[in-house]
Amino acid sequence: MIFGKQATAGVALALFMAASLPAHGLGLPHLGKKKHQEDILPARKLSASQNALIDKAIAREKVVIATVKKREPLVETYIQNMKPDPVLGQVPESDQHFLGRVDFNKIIGDETYDVNKNTSDNTPKSKLGFLKQSTAFITSLGGSLHLNFNQAGFVQMLLMDSNSFDRQHYDFGYVRNDFLGNTPTAVFDVTPKAGVKSRGRFYGRIWIETRNGNVVRFNGDFAGSEKDYSEYYHFDSWRTNVQPNLWLPTSFYVEESDPKSVTRTLKFKAISHVWGYELKVPPPESENTSMDVVGATDVSNDAQDVSPLGAQRAWVEQAEDNVVQRLFQAGLLDAPSDFDKQLEALASNILAYNNITLSRPIRVRTLLTEPLESIAVGNTIILSKGLLDTTGVVTQDGAQQMGNLNAILAFQIAHIVLGHRLDTKYAFNDRLLFPATDVFQRIPMHHTDADNAAAAKEAMKLLSAKELVSGNKYFGLYLQQLQERVKALKALNEPMIGDGLVKSDNDPTFWMQAMVAQGEKLNMKDLTQQAAMPLSSFLRFDPWTDQVIVMHSAYEPLLTPSDKMPFEVEPVYLKLSYYKPPVDASAAPAAAPAAGAAQNAAPPAAAAAPVDSAAAPAPAAPQQ
Repeated sequence: MIFGKQATAGVALALFMAASLPAHGLGLPHLGKKKHQEDILPARKLSASQNALIDKAIAREKVVIATVKKREPLVETYIQNMKPDPVLGQVPESDQHFLGRVDFNKIIGDETYDVNKNTSDNTPKSKLGFLKQSTAFITSLGGSLHLNFNQAGFVQMLLMDSNSFDRQHYDFGYVRNDFLGNTPTAVFDVTPKAGVKSRGRFYGRIWIETRNGNVVRFNGDFAGSEKDYSEYYHFDSWRTNVQPNLWLPTSFYVEESDPKSVTRTLKFKAISHVWGYELKVPPPESENTSMDVVGATDVSNDAQDVSPLGAQRAWVEQAEDNVVQRLFQAGLLDAPSDFDKQLEALASNILAYNNITLSRPIRVRTLLTEPLESIAVGNTIILSKGLLDTTGVVTQDGAQQMGNLNAILAFQIAHIVLGHRLDTKYAFNDRLLFPATDVFQRIPMHHTDADNAAAAKEAMKLLSAKELVSGNKYFGLYLQQLQERVKALKALNEPMIGDGLVKSDNDPTFWMQAMVAQGEKLNMKDLTQQAAMPLSSFLRFDPWTDQVIVMHSAYEPLLTPSDKMPFEVEPVYLKLSYYKPPVDASAAPAAAPAAGAAQNAAPPAAAAAPVDSAAAPAPAAPQQ
C-alpha cells in the first residue's frame, strides 16, 4: 500500500515560505524585477464615499484579524510543478500536498515582518523579509513534519497585513466598481507608502464589498525593502461571508511563471483551502457521564433480546459511529448534506440491481481533502473531495459522471459485502480520546492489499448488472487519463486514511485495472472527449459549517487540448454572496427517503444524480 509505505508524506502543512521553494521550481528565492519608486501608484484624490469605504475596510480588517486569532482552522495546500508539453502546452511534472492546522494567535503579532537572524539552515539572513515565526505554529495532522519549504509563509497570504493595514502605511487608488458573483464591490490598488518600513507588506489590488466595507478579495504579492523590492510569489486570496458581516479567508491561488520559458510555461501553481473555523471539539468524558436519563421513554418491556449476530453487528456499528464522529470533529469529514444523500441513493441502487440486502443502509460522507481516495468504515463510505471533483465530468445526459460514481462506490460497497470490517477496538470510546491532530496517525482505515484485490474483483461483478454495465467505459477512460499522470502526481495519488486508486509505488496499476480495457482509447486531441476534470471543478464547501456544496458552473466549450487540464490545479474564482441564515428544518416539510434506501431490497427508481443531467450542457463539438 502507498499509505503503509509513506504514512505522513502527504499530510504535513504547506504553510512555509513561498519565496524559498526548492531549486527546481520549488526552490531558490524568486527574485523578480525590482519595484522602483516610480512603479508605485501616484496619490489619487478619492471621493468622500471612496474614502469612507476605505475607512470601513480598515476597521473591518481589524475585526477579521481579531476573529482568526481565536481560531485554529485546517489549511490544505496542494502544489504542482509544471513543464512544457507539445500537445497540452504544459502539464504537471511533480506535486506536493500538505495538510495541517494553523494557530493564528501564534503568527499574528507586532513582529510578524521581522527578519530572522538566520535561515532554517543557519546561513546568514537573506534580504527577503521572512516571517519571524518559523514552524512553531504548525501542527501536523500526520504526526511528523515533512519539510519541503524552509520558512513559514504561505499562511501570510491569508491576510494582507496583520498589523498595519491603515492609511499610515498604505496608499489607495480607486480603479472601478465590480461584481464578484452576487456581491457588489469597489476595486482599489494598494501600495506601501514611500518612506515607511515596507518589507513584507502587501502590494496589489483589493475588492471591498460596498454594503459593509469588508475586503473580500486581494490580489498581488508582498514587497521587499525600499532599497530592494524583490518580489515574493504572487497570489490571489478570497474570502466568503460565513456569518453576518463576517468574511473569513477561504482559498487562495499561487502561481509563478518561468522567465526562461519561451512557451510561457508556469514554474508552479498551488491552491490552498481553509476550513474548520468552527471545529467540533469533543467534550471531556466527564461531561458525557450522567446517571439521569432525561427525555427518554421506557419501552424495555417491548424490546426484543439481541442475538449473538445482532450483538456483533451492533458492536461494529458502534465502532463505525465513533470513528466517523471523530473524523467529523477533527474537521476532516463534511457535515451531512443533501449531496451525501444522493450518493447514498446511488449506493442503494447498486445493491438493489444485484439483489443484495444488507442489515442496515449504507451511508456516504465526503472527505474534505484533495488526494484521490475512498474507504468503507463499517457501512459508511467516505469519498475524497478530489476524487469526486475529478470524476465529475458533465455531459448532456449525465451518464459519464454517473458511471464514474457507480465505479468508485462499487469498490467500497464490495468491501462491505465481503465483510471487510472495521477494527472493532474503536467501539471503546477511550480509543478515540486523543488530539485531533493525531487523527491520521491514530486512525488508519485502509484495507490490506489482499482485501483490496478481492474487493476489486467483487466490484466488477457488481458493475456487470445490466443497469450499470454501460457506464463502466467512462471510469475506464478516467483510469487511462490517471495513468498518464500517476508518475507526476504521486502526492495526489497517496491516500491519507483510506484506499487509493493506485496499488503501490512499485506497481502503478490500479485496483480496478480490469476497467481500463472497457473504456475507449484516450485521445488528448479529441475535443469531444473529457476523461477527467481539474481539481475543484464540482464541489466547494462552507468553511464555517464544513458542508459541501455542488457548484453550478457555466459551460465552457473545449477549444484546444490544453483546455482539458485533467487533475490540475486551477485559479480560484468564487461566486461570492452575502450570508443567509440556514432555513429552519422544523418549518420545512420532511424530505421523502430515497427509494430503496431503507431496505436495499428491490431496484428503486433511478436515483437523483448529483448533477442535473437534464440541464447539463452539451459536450463541445470537435473542431473542423
